[in-house]
Amino acid sequence: MEKITEKLLLERGSPKTNKLEQIKTLKNTDSLLFSLSKLGLKSQDLPVRLLSRLRYLERWDLSGNRLQELPKNLELPALRYLDLSDNQLEDVTALESLSNLEELKMEDNLYITVSDNYKLMVLLPKLRIHNGKDVSTTANHLRYVYTQNLRTRIIAVWEKSFCLPDPITAEKMSALEKNFVNTARQQVKFGPSSVSDFTKWRVENIAKEYLRSLSDPKKEPESKESTDVKENCVVLTPIKRKQTAPVDTSIRLTPRKILRTDLPASPVEASPRKSSLRKLQTLTQTSAVRMSPRKISQPPSTPTRGQTRPETPRRGAAKVRQTKEDDGAQKKQKNRTDADMLSTMNSSSKTQQPVCLKPLHVLQCHSKQDSSEDFSTQLWACAFQPMPDFNGMGGGSRLVATCGGDSLCVIDCETGLVMKKYKVPGEEFFSLAWSTVLMSRGGGASAQHCSVLAAGGKRGLVKLIHPRNNVAYGEFRASRKALSVLRFNHHQGSFLFTGSYDNKIVMWDIGGVDSQYNYKVVQLLVLDISATPLHICLPPTSPSSHLLTACEDGLHCYNTQLGTNNTTKKRSEEMEITFPIYKKEDNYHDYHTIDGLSFLTDDIVASKNYMHGSIYLWSWSRTKAQRPDKKDGTVCAVVLAELQWANTEIPYLALNTCPGQAYIVCGDDKGRLWTYHVNDLQKNSFQTGKPILPTEVLEWPTPVRKGLGQVKGPCINSVAMDPELHYLVALSDKNMVIVWKRETSS
Repeated sequence: MEKITEKLLLERGSPKTNKLEQIKTLKNTDSLLFSLSKLGLKSQDLPVRLLSRLRYLERWDLSGNRLQELPKNLELPALRYLDLSDNQLEDVTALESLSNLEELKMEDNLYITVSDNYKLMVLLPKLRIHNGKDVSTTANHLRYVYTQNLRTRIIAVWEKSFCLPDPITAEKMSALEKNFVNTARQQVKFGPSSVSDFTKWRVENIAKEYLRSLSDPKKEPESKESTDVKENCVVLTPIKRKQTAPVDTSIRLTPRKILRTDLPASPVEASPRKSSLRKLQTLTQTSAVRMSPRKISQPPSTPTRGQTRPETPRRGAAKVRQTKEDDGAQKKQKNRTDADMLSTMNSSSKTQQPVCLKPLHVLQCHSKQDSSEDFSTQLWACAFQPMPDFNGMGGGSRLVATCGGDSLCVIDCETGLVMKKYKVPGEEFFSLAWSTVLMSRGGGASAQHCSVLAAGGKRGLVKLIHPRNNVAYGEFRASRKALSVLRFNHHQGSFLFTGSYDNKIVMWDIGGVDSQYNYKVVQLLVLDISATPLHICLPPTSPSSHLLTACEDGLHCYNTQLGTNNTTKKRSEEMEITFPIYKKEDNYHDYHTIDGLSFLTDDIVASKNYMHGSIYLWSWSRTKAQRPDKKDGTVCAVVLAELQWANTEIPYLALNTCPGQAYIVCGDDKGRLWTYHVNDLQKNSFQTGKPILPTEVLEWPTPVRKGLGQVKGPCINSVAMDPELHYLVALSDKNMVIVWKRETSS
């Protein structure tokens, strides 16, 4: 059934008429524009012949659909305004036919890059407003100054190595064009590397136009207009900010805490985020503001699974039956063993008493255009800087890196100052990771360790930064899709794992750097994943041979050992780890998404299943020791304990651990932080199989803005702790970094 019909267009048309050719705008309930928003439209749902009859249409809203591209040859000569925000656009070249377009909105299209935005400014000669900003100066620079610079270089390539064939034939010209264009793309280098895709695309177009102008002199190349360039055209350079973003001092904190005995039940609320998940989201939620890093692949739907995955490997029916007494004895023995494992961890922990944490700072350092009114930028990842870069002087654990929007920040937790800020226009950072590599100094001097920061996001590029020297020294493409997670192997500091939305995890060796920041990146391994990887963990006892990845469809284990026995770069999974909650799955509940994963000790793992409302503690060694099921390669996690957590339907609220202090922390959708001190776990609850209550729930500190009242509790997307738990940092989906500090006992 067709979604776009002549009847629908006439019903929304203004002025009212029975002819499409007379429509100028089409109304919806709250705007005077042709609104086909939030209809779940795909590219094939747009009938070119029917829409092209709207010859006087001036404004068109196509936001909130699933368009990957606009149909080619769509002619709307009067169209001045087009809203394509919140779609799945990957290619912008089809917009070239809308040559009179003056204002365009393209926000929240995950795969649109800076290069694509620059293409639009060239393809649409009258474009002035892009995503609400005046781009006239940049657009004129691209159309004229930048184009003329490229054309000069292209002509030099032609004059050096090429000439027209004699006689000129279509076959010879086709071969010449192919050769000339390829050579120009390879040899013409100009502009920043961040827009290299745009430069190559522009070189190709200009080279073809120049060749046609030689074979047909009547055609003038468009670059002749360069004499009309305005003086205020700017040169394209990467934007890096050394100054720190202003910290809003008008925010004050009113901390509140509740102990676990006072803990109220957290009601289930519909999620306004990540509506692309295959979860219990209703269709009405698609109208909410979308703040997800994921590509919107389909409207929310109710998932179905044919069968529940087997919990444990099947065993032969010939096994000797055990009596109820034997079962009870084995269960008691198992509980005793698990309790002993936790007790062993407790005795090795430095902190025997729960810590007292108080809110210290709330920062808005990732704001768009440094605006204190920005409460929409989502912050996704944070991590404390390791110590070696500070030569044992102490204070290294005070610095935490955070990412969200188009920027990375390095913050001093004690002072609340943003020490470094790195900004990449057009990027949206989703993950970051610290490591320590060697920097050679030359002249026979010994190499020194330096802490480097890797970060990636929707553009699929990994940025390499040395924050201490304020140097962003390199980048490399890890995927054609967005990056979801980064993780270093701290036993081999130059080994970096990148997870991406094309369902792959790639292992790289980024090497060290020299005093001039020269470096080399080598791909070592590719893991094909069945779904998007959300978290990567390396077992502390075998970080170079095993990898655990929490994905949209479960928890998977891979062999990452490099050596003579594993020479292939591509690996398949070793086993899938299942959980008891899977038994409760039905047509309305799917618990396979693992959105939290971290090692608490060398053996104990904390993990969280979306919509479960609990956190599992389980043994890695005992789980790995099982033999995977022959049919589907699954093993059941050997669960040691279950920790009570919030009851929420919002995904991707990541947990974290502080092994040295035996702490687990996870935020919820109310701005609260659920903390668990493993020394304080109730053994009685564990032995009876009841979920263990949190040690303490840190309430949202309710910051207050002058004249605007309290800021309600946001979703806590990520948390991080320094090794000594002096500081706890939480990132929200409302552009707030919250720093908590441990109070010393008097």
